[in-house]
Amino acid sequence: MNKAIFTLFAVLALGGCKTGEPSDPKSNLAAVNPMIGAVGVILEPTRPTVHLPNSLIRSYPAKNDQLDDQIHYFPLTVASHRIASVFAFMPVSGPYDEAIWGKRTGFEQEEATPYCYSVRLEEPGDTLAFSPAAKSGYFQVSFGGKRDHYLRLGNINPEGDIQVKPPRVITGTEQFQGMRAYFYAETDADISEVKYQNPADKKHVLAKVGADAMRVGFRYGISYISVEQAKRNLELEIPAWGFETVKNQARQAWLDVMSQIQVKGGTPAQKRVFYTALYRCYERMVDINEHGQYYSAYDGKVHSSPEPFFVDNWLWDTAIGLEPLHMILNPDREQAKIRSFISMYEQSGWMPSFAVVFGDWPAMTGNNAAIWMTDAWFKGLRGFDFRKAYEGAKKNSLEATLLPWRNGPATSLDQFYNAKGYMPGLRPGEPETVKEVEANWEKRQCVSVTLDNSYSDWCIAQLAAFDQNEADRQLFLKRAANYKNVYRSDKGFMWPKDAEGKWIDPVDPKLAGREYYTENNAYTYNWDVKHDLAGLIKLMGGRPQAEAKLDQLFREDLGLPKFKFWTTQPDSSGLVGQFVMGNEPSMHIPYLYNYMGAPWKTQKRIRMLLDTWFTDGLFGVPGDEDGGGMSAFVVFSMMGFFPVTPGIPVYTIGSPVFEEISVRLDNGKTFTVKARNASAANKYIQSASLNGAPLSRPWFTHADLLGGGTLELTMGNLPNKQWGSRESDAPPSSMEYQPGRAAR
Repeated sequence: MNKAIFTLFAVLALGGCKTGEPSDPKSNLAAVNPMIGAVGVILEPTRPTVHLPNSLIRSYPAKNDQLDDQIHYFPLTVASHRIASVFAFMPVSGPYDEAIWGKRTGFEQEEATPYCYSVRLEEPGDTLAFSPAAKSGYFQVSFGGKRDHYLRLGNINPEGDIQVKPPRVITGTEQFQGMRAYFYAETDADISEVKYQNPADKKHVLAKVGADAMRVGFRYGISYISVEQAKRNLELEIPAWGFETVKNQARQAWLDVMSQIQVKGGTPAQKRVFYTALYRCYERMVDINEHGQYYSAYDGKVHSSPEPFFVDNWLWDTAIGLEPLHMILNPDREQAKIRSFISMYEQSGWMPSFAVVFGDWPAMTGNNAAIWMTDAWFKGLRGFDFRKAYEGAKKNSLEATLLPWRNGPATSLDQFYNAKGYMPGLRPGEPETVKEVEANWEKRQCVSVTLDNSYSDWCIAQLAAFDQNEADRQLFLKRAANYKNVYRSDKGFMWPKDAEGKWIDPVDPKLAGREYYTENNAYTYNWDVKHDLAGLIKLMGGRPQAEAKLDQLFREDLGLPKFKFWTTQPDSSGLVGQFVMGNEPSMHIPYLYNYMGAPWKTQKRIRMLLDTWFTDGLFGVPGDEDGGGMSAFVVFSMMGFFPVTPGIPVYTIGSPVFEEISVRLDNGKTFTVKARNASAANKYIQSASLNGAPLSRPWFTHADLLGGGTLELTMGNLPNKQWGSRESDAPPSSMEYQPGRAAR
């Protein structure tokens, strides 16, 4: 049998990922392309990650990016998005030599869906496919040719070992970031020989499975408790051999998810972008409860619980878009995630910042759990302990450090903040004197810290108001106004001050990096006052002046070549003037024209940004996607609305890409947006109605959405500059706003 014929036979025998996939081009799941964005414009690419929605097992081919033509291995799971993976698996063929341990394998064809990945390797006749369950996974390998064939397994992190128990069992442990992962695996072919790279530590092993052409199944369970629990996870989820069964179950899980939002109109490319973004919104958080018990790194204990225990959330990235999206799509699951955060607070003593599997990873800035929980509460999600949520949010604000990349007790800089109402900065070249500051790279980020905590303190004030705690409400409203302390009116920017209250000079608002701002410059952080946009507009001189300043954001020149700009602003990808589409602090900014009486400019900008930066190719994501953080912006914006201020249960209207979208809600109702005549040219709203009544304002409430309302927009190719232009039409956003007791 020649190579080409044998390879075709092997692929067919293996079962391609899309076997049985509907040929109907309207199939939402068929529109998902996990390769979109798989080459990073500047920073990290997306990965064609295969997993069930919000489940522990996540895997993908480990390559540099999608331009890399070699696969190093497949992690048995991604333990934490972009931070940690455990246990490398790879089939390899050929004569044994030392090079086989680090061998990267070329490939000729690959297919990726959310529920399955398959690849034809360059080794003659070798193919591989993978499909997941919740805490277990299944690799199916087809070897070709009369050569030696191995399953190569190894630790990705330094500590651990792999044990082979012939004829058909392999187990392993691996230590990472202070905790352990375990796996239990079985093969459906005998292991005839075992080779360790170093028999003394047994970190990397080759399990020989035969010399003739053959198919080998490798099914495994993962646990953070024990090898025995990993075995139990496997037995409960994949009790029998049969790759197609696992694949079809995974496929059905994704069909259910993708059917919740239906679209009509638009182009095939736009549908691919939309549904791929929706798929990425289900990568995190992940439930690590292992059929009745879970290991928590927040107290180092195993807990018995029937509840899910969700980890792996970067709230700085996800609080503005991803979590609000799931409050619409999956409110019960969202409340379970919040309950997990509250459990972490009870176990560790602090509300987490980035709640990853190995504990709090306090990257970035802000008390973002306060924002998330306030938004949920005032959208009627009451399935969590209000008292504990409030207690933890308040403690993190008043007693924890606000410094980037820190969580725990307050420092001298936090004492200064509490007394003076801003985080002090250092002058250029001035050495750091506070040991807790990560001084080599992240630094104080003093302006961003002040702005971020002003917002989260405003959210705590809303919780205090609900609780009728007037003293706390007044305290946190006062702290919420701290953003005014860093607005420099003579420069027109949010600006750093020193400990004496003097403005720091010289500061270039385009190039001032992490010493003063987080991942972006002053042009972005000028607009980071989501909780008091009315107050911000007033600081800027009023609506006309603020609108002109916002216009200039999109027009301002970099002032130097891009490569020099990016040496200090590497996160500034997706540039339009000084606007940064590729980073989360910018996502609300195009919608701010709705607050200034110029909604048509929001419509113009949103369509331009979607068309430019979110396409259906390898470069289709402008920056770090961050496990759903940026994809949620795409889902919301293509539907035609966005939650500018989580904590205020309203949505501001943009420019829908599709002629109609419908969202199936868990209360049995459907929310619909109809954009009549919508097209690439017809991006401007001419008129609007909500449930048949004329709508003159560019926003609607969460209650409107939950009621199963219908938003109807008539679109045209020229802007209607009168629609939504009155000051009374602006969405609510002020320090004194109290969202009240919104009902779910």
